[in-house]
Amino acid sequence: MAIRVRIPTPLRKLTGEKGEIEAKGANISDLIEDIEKRHPGIKERIYDETGEIRRFINIYVNEEDIRFIDGNKTAVRDGDEVSIIPAIAGG
Repeated sequence: MAIRVRIPTPLRKLTGEKGEIEAKGANISDLIEDIEKRHPGIKERIYDETGEIRRFINIYVNEEDIRFIDGNKTAVRDGDEVSIIPAIAGG
């Protein structure tokens, strides 16, 4: 069993238009690296040049924001669901 990752519409061109993919890893950082191997270019859209998750990208593990857990080091396990959500601004 793997970790299910929900991909937002703006990033689906990198995943062959798939809205959900499976990945492996012990934490979010490992998970993104695994996704990058199969879908090159996704990592640079999630991380900034300093290696931090971009301010306008929110990542949730089982509906919990990783910013309030351990950020990149938030642990993930088989069966977890990870959602990558770009922040939307407007007004």
